[in-house]
Amino acid sequence: MADFVERPRSACPLAGALAAISALPDVAPVIHSAIGCGGALGGSASTGGGNLGSGYCSGAYAPASSITENEVIFGGAERLEEQIGTTLELIDARLYIVTTGCVTEMIGDDVHGVVGKFSGEGKPVIAVNTPSFKGDSYAGYEILLDGIFNHYLQPAAEHDPGLVNLFGLVPAYDPFFRGDLAEIARLLKGLGLRVNTFFTPDQNFDNILAAPKAGLNIVFSGVYAQNFARNFQERHGTPGWSTALPIGAEAATRFLLELAGHIEVPKKTLNALIEQENQEYYGYFARGSDLFGDSDMKHYAVTATNSNYLIPVASFLQRELGWVVLHSFVTDQLKDPEKRQLEESYGAAGLDSELIFETGAAGIAKTMAGRLPENRGQRYFDDYSPLFILGSALERPTAIKRGARQLSISYPMPNRLVMDRGYAGYRGGLHLFEDLINSILATS
Repeated sequence: MADFVERPRSACPLAGALAAISALPDVAPVIHSAIGCGGALGGSASTGGGNLGSGYCSGAYAPASSITENEVIFGGAERLEEQIGTTLELIDARLYIVTTGCVTEMIGDDVHGVVGKFSGEGKPVIAVNTPSFKGDSYAGYEILLDGIFNHYLQPAAEHDPGLVNLFGLVPAYDPFFRGDLAEIARLLKGLGLRVNTFFTPDQNFDNILAAPKAGLNIVFSGVYAQNFARNFQERHGTPGWSTALPIGAEAATRFLLELAGHIEVPKKTLNALIEQENQEYYGYFARGSDLFGDSDMKHYAVTATNSNYLIPVASFLQRELGWVVLHSFVTDQLKDPEKRQLEESYGAAGLDSELIFETGAAGIAKTMAGRLPENRGQRYFDDYSPLFILGSALERPTAIKRGARQLSISYPMPNRLVMDRGYAGYRGGLHLFEDLINSILATS
């Protein structure tokens, strides 16, 4: 029998799709599911995603069919048609997306047939199937992307070699998605490129429409949006590049150099940008290093994050701070091929820590207790101290029990407010260094 997860770190595909829609400009959802789904899922994404709040017509305010027993027995297609019509009348958007829940999928409502009735209304309506039995919130993100970019959008007549699309970071379930995307966009713009991030406040619906023209898709994940990127290339002809999110100067420099192998950028501009960014980064870092070095703030570390942050965070701690990363827990529920791919990438990154696949907070605590034993009063004891745990808010009780320091950087993290904070790139590396040191100072 499969193990249960006592405190999950994501929700269903419907939740992932709704979180992404809430971050897209001029896009409105129509939830076709049981009453209460939209509000509950929107609330968990908003709170767990660093209290990111709700967007236009999202969360408890999202249009929904809210079916009851009557529709379960007699079918919910008529109720959905009514709700779509009302939404088109009252809600101003440039794209309406019907998302489905478990109940409406199980009773067999012809959602796409209902959506087809509105093709002549002059307002685009599409549908995506997002029941829980299709995976988790990360799967919902990819299902949504596929519906918009590979089904709704038509191929472009020609490509713009200087335009880049960014994918892979999942709104809410990657709590720093906005700040991370903004920092990557800043670096790419420094090379003279134009960037579609889609999910940051500076974007509008025209960025979505322009996506098929892009000369390159960058996917900041070794696991998620892989099939989507392949389908995008097949439909639109845009090649994809999957890479780890760069955190810190070393990773960001490597990212920019590797980028030059996937899209044409002037070598002089590239070198100038790298020199400028490194000078600025280490100019700030050097000031903080006085405190870091003089106070001997090196730590043992354990990370418990999703696969998107796994390699970036462990690499930053080991390579740039010189911390000893003992264990890296992957909290996603992954399939075996995805685990093997992640293990290969982890090994290729040259990381020394042990990679462990564990989703439950209790499982992580139990594994740590077995592999990092606590002092029981022994006279001689090889103690892993000081210890720092980077994970979600679920790791906080474990950290308190062990006397370790803790920083929430992964979903769920209701104990932090994330606005434009991000850990990607040069500036993000400084942010992470700053947050780690502040956490140490606050508990010293």
